[in-house]
Amino acid sequence: MAEDSGDRGKRSPAADPLRQIEIDDFRRDRLLAALALILGAAFCFGLPFALRAGAEFFLPLTAAIVIAIALVPLLEWLERRGVPSALAAFIALAAFLALVNAALAIIVVPATGWFARLPDSIPRIQSNLAPLIDFYSTLQSFVDRTLMSVATGTEATAQAVAAQAPASILDYFISAAPSAAIQLFFAVLVIFFFLAGWTRLRRGTIRRRGSFDGAMQTARVIQNVVDATADYLATITMINAILGLVVSLLLWALGMPSPFMWGGIVSLCNFVPYLGPIVASVLLGLGGLMTFDAVGLALLPAIIFIGVHTVEANLITPLVLGKRLTVNPLLILVSLSFWGWVWGAPGALLAVPLLLILQTVLQSTGTPDLAGFLFERGTLTTTDEMRDRLNRAPPEADG
Repeated sequence: MAEDSGDRGKRSPAADPLRQIEIDDFRRDRLLAALALILGAAFCFGLPFALRAGAEFFLPLTAAIVIAIALVPLLEWLERRGVPSALAAFIALAAFLALVNAALAIIVVPATGWFARLPDSIPRIQSNLAPLIDFYSTLQSFVDRTLMSVATGTEATAQAVAAQAPASILDYFISAAPSAAIQLFFAVLVIFFFLAGWTRLRRGTIRRRGSFDGAMQTARVIQNVVDATADYLATITMINAILGLVVSLLLWALGMPSPFMWGGIVSLCNFVPYLGPIVASVLLGLGGLMTFDAVGLALLPAIIFIGVHTVEANLITPLVLGKRLTVNPLLILVSLSFWGWVWGAPGALLAVPLLLILQTVLQSTGTPDLAGFLFERGTLTTTDEMRDRLNRAPPEADG
């Protein structure tokens, strides 16, 4: 009997039904974790292509949600003063549209005159850039001859004829404007209905939590996202407006035509970190070449902007934004490249706000422990390790 009892105490875990159930449960957890990992990876890889293919829907929707989140503080300020939600949403949306229309009027109306002057200004630009043009003329001739030899075939000629560009700018706008107008109208409606139902949506989301702690956590995440997005967009808009005003005044003193148009272009480009200032510098250099005869004077507008932007980017913006709204530069570059690839220039404008929203959510809810999921409780933990762990566990006492 003693030997029998000792044998029972030394039974292998595989012979114990309870231990076998634990091993089977662990195998099932491994399978579920592997499936979750595979589905998550497939979602992450497929999402960018889905967003790019459905840009006509996802781009205005995303832009509208970001803008609506930024307008929430104004909406709540109006509601606290007794304004009904629908009327408060209409006032906030109308204020935003008025600001955007004023900014576009400052930029677009003078820009049409500059585009009209561009053909007449080409000889002046060529004379200013004559040394550089002469330097590259041989290379350009070689490229032209190569392209001509490639395009002499009948197939290439047919493709070139089939891919002709619109005959005029009017043709381009006639073909593109209906789609753009529909997307703009859709975005405006999304902003309005999002703001009009914001209070009910937030209250319902918080009340649906199963516990008080969950409700508080949800409320904290929502408030943090709204505060971070609104503070960043309001602050960066104010900084860019001041930057554009300073550049406009300096260009006015220099004698540059349409200085406030250039200030508006500078402000708009500065919303895109790193790439936007480069584009603004190139445009100012082109405008200077169209305006002034001397090369040094023609490059002065771009030099002025570079100097003012250097002070703004390295001193004013970090001081005003502070550490709370500071984003890792590497993450900014990754976000710019990703959203720029997905949606082009509008995606680049949305890159930093979307990155800030994601960063705020992760800071409020906690960063997922991917390493723990993979190497401790997930797919890369082997059954042998689990069996060894069970072997080391003390045997259960027999009754």
